[in-house]
Amino acid sequence: MIDRSLEEIGKRARKAARGLALLSTGKKNAALAAMADALTANSARIETENAKDVSAAQAAGTDAALVDRLALNPKRIAEMADAIRQIIALPDPVGGIYDETVRPNGIKVAKMRIPIGVIGIIYESRPNVTADAASLCIKSGNAVILRGGSEAFHSNMAIASLLSEGLAKAGVDPDAVQVVKTPNREAVMQLLKMDKYIDIIIPRGGNALIRMVTENSLIPVIKHDAGVCHVFVDEGADLEMAKQININSKVQRPGVCNSSETLLVHAAWLKNLPALLDALAEKGVELRGCPRTLGVYPMAKPATEDDWYAEYLDLILAVKVVDSMDEAVEHIEKYGSHHTEAIVTPSENRGWEFVQKVDSSAVMVNASTRFNDGGQLGLGAEMGISTQKLHCRGPMGLHELTTYKYFVLGAGQVRT
Repeated sequence: MIDRSLEEIGKRARKAARGLALLSTGKKNAALAAMADALTANSARIETENAKDVSAAQAAGTDAALVDRLALNPKRIAEMADAIRQIIALPDPVGGIYDETVRPNGIKVAKMRIPIGVIGIIYESRPNVTADAASLCIKSGNAVILRGGSEAFHSNMAIASLLSEGLAKAGVDPDAVQVVKTPNREAVMQLLKMDKYIDIIIPRGGNALIRMVTENSLIPVIKHDAGVCHVFVDEGADLEMAKQININSKVQRPGVCNSSETLLVHAAWLKNLPALLDALAEKGVELRGCPRTLGVYPMAKPATEDDWYAEYLDLILAVKVVDSMDEAVEHIEKYGSHHTEAIVTPSENRGWEFVQKVDSSAVMVNASTRFNDGGQLGLGAEMGISTQKLHCRGPMGLHELTTYKYFVLGAGQVRT
C-alpha cells in the first residue's frame, strides 16, 4: 500500500509534467533563471540547513571524503546556481524533429523528441544533485520527484524549497519539483512501486543503494553505478604527462565517481614507476601495489584481491604492473564498473586501440578520468553517469532525459 502523501506527490507531479511538456523554451529558461536566483539570494539559508547535516555526519564518525561530498559553502552554492544558468544556454531538445522520410505513397514519417514525463531520483550524500537534477528536468520538460539520503535531509529540503519558489515566481507549476519529505527508508520502497505516476527511476549512490533500487523497482531504472576507474600508462608514455594525468585523476577530488581507483602500468615502463608513485605519495595518496610494484617501490602496501574491485572515494590508489595492453583491458573488464578509463600513450594508434577494446561509458586518451562529467563534455549539469547501455550511457544531459514519438503527415492516404 502506497502512503497517501506519496501518492499525492505522484498525482501532482503527473499533472505538472503535462503542463511542462507544453512550455516554450523561453518560459523554461525564465523558470531556470528564477531557480538560480533563488539559490544565490538565499545562500545563508542553505548553509544553515547544511550545517545541521554536516554536524550530524561528523558526530556519527562519517568518513572525511563523504563529509566533503556533503558540505556546502558559498562557492559550492554559487556553482550550483551557475550550473543552472549554463543549462539555460544549452539547446532545448524538446520538439526536435529528425529521421524524416517520405514513403512511396507520399506520407511523411518523422520522429519528434519529447519529455519522458515524471522522473524519480534517489540519491545519497551530495545535495548539489538536488539542483542539478531539478534544473535538467525542467529544461527537458520533465517533472521530478527527489528523494535524497537522510544524511543530507536538511540541505535537500532547503534547496528543493527554494527551487519550487523560483518556479512559482516564474509562473510555472511548483509541483514540477517535489521532494519526499521524510528520511524514512520505507518511503523509497513505496516510491519504487509508483509506476502509475513515475516513468523512470534514477538512483545515484553506493552499490547497496543501486542494488536495492534495481531489485525492488517496478519502474524502469537507469543506473548511476560505482566508479571503479583506471588509468593505464602505456609503454613509451611521457613521465611528466603520466604524473599530471594520474595526479589529477586521483587527487583533484577523490570522493567522486570519476576519480581513478587503479593505476595499471605497462611492464616496459616499469623503470619510471617509482618517480610516478613518489609524485602521488607527495600528494598524500596511499599506494597499494601488486608484487611487481612492491619490487620497485617497497614503500607501497601490498594490494589484496579486494583492492582491485574497490571504489575508495579517498586518497588511496591500487597499482598493478601488466605485460600488455590486452592484459590491462582484461583487468579492467574483470574488476572495473564500465565507468571511465584512461590511457597515457605516445601512440595515436595505441590510443585508438584502447578506445576500441575497452567497454566503458567514456574512454580518455592522454586526458584525466575527471573529464567524464556533463559540464566538462559540454552537456551542462548532468543527472548522473549511466554505466548501462539502455537507454543511455555516460553523462546524462538534456538529450538523455527525453524520448521520442513518431508522427505521420498525410494528404488523405489510406492503407490498402
